[in-house]
Amino acid sequence: MPLYDYKCPACDNRFEARHSFSESAPPCPKCGHAEPKRVITTAPTHARGALTHAGDGYRASKEQLQDKWREETPKLRKQLRDKLGDEAVNNIPTLNYDYGD
Repeated sequence: MPLYDYKCPACDNRFEARHSFSESAPPCPKCGHAEPKRVITTAPTHARGALTHAGDGYRASKEQLQDKWREETPKLRKQLRDKLGDEAVNNIPTLNYDYGD
């Protein structure tokens, strides 16, 4: 079951609750207010519909993103080379100085 973050509008208490998507929010454990507000704390990183798991997938450092780029670029260039041929791929700009192909 997913873990949700909530904030109570009555007492500003923040708390977590684990329940199914179809269940309603539980009452505030501090003051008992029946309708706490759900808080969105993180969201997955998307790049053209595919999840990019650099670091923890949420707050990647610049170095982690650069490492991910270095890891994925040769794979993508190989796929393009297989589909389009060497000449087309050689004209594609890159941010990597050495992309390993």
